[in-house]
Amino acid sequence: MAAAGSRYLKEPFECAHEHRFDATERIMALQFGTVEKRLERIEAMIIGVEKRLWMTVFGVVGVILSQAVQSLLEFGPK
Repeated sequence: MAAAGSRYLKEPFECAHEHRFDATERIMALQFGTVEKRLERIEAMIIGVEKRLWMTVFGVVGVILSQAVQSLLEFGPK
């Protein structure tokens, strides 16, 4: 004769908190991975901006030095 009642009351079941904890860990791992990728992209963009900035600084210094040399050549002995 079969036992009366629900099988869920008699059989052990897995804890919902454990599944929720595992899911939360997986979601956090995905979020941290996404944040890390974004930070890497931001760092790459910063490096590009830094290179452009230094190229601009060297260009301005080069123009100033060339004008100084040109003015010295104009006032030099003829």
